[in-house]
Amino acid sequence: MNATAGGGLLVLIAALAGAARAQPAEAPAAFDVAARTTLLRVHAEGVQLYECKADAAGHTSWAFREPVATLIRGDETVGRHYAGPHWELTDGSLVKGKAAMSLPGAGPDDAALLKLDVVENRGVGALKDATLVLRLNTHGGGLKGDCAEAGAFRSVPYSADYLFLR
Repeated sequence: MNATAGGGLLVLIAALAGAARAQPAEAPAAFDVAARTTLLRVHAEGVQLYECKADAAGHTSWAFREPVATLIRGDETVGRHYAGPHWELTDGSLVKGKAAMSLPGAGPDDAALLKLDVVENRGVGALKDATLVLRLNTHGGGLKGDCAEAGAFRSVPYSADYLFLR
């Protein structure tokens, strides 16, 4: 390899490394988070809870009610995820999100990928500076269609990765 080709290769490698640092690898480009910094990444294992609801015409279908999940980092439980939606860590920090954008999950039974704006922030732990939450790599958690009895509940197992960004 000549010096010019080697120099060009180094420039390409440096550019790719910079791009990888700026945009979380799994974040869809549509989420537009390239300028954000990742504060924390956790894995969630839990359920998405659905309720059978009737519309004005009496037709019943499944409606999302709330998540219930354990947040894991490495081999340690570091918090929980629940209605609000809230993410609360064992270090005392908590954020509440509001959906800003949704994209389909990888499969028909996977919960949507989400971009959520942080609308409430408490505590001084790892989430204190978070302004955005991404739900990525969802597996399971989706439920669509008709249901038989208004008021019935169904828990659907799911897992996902959550990225907290600033």
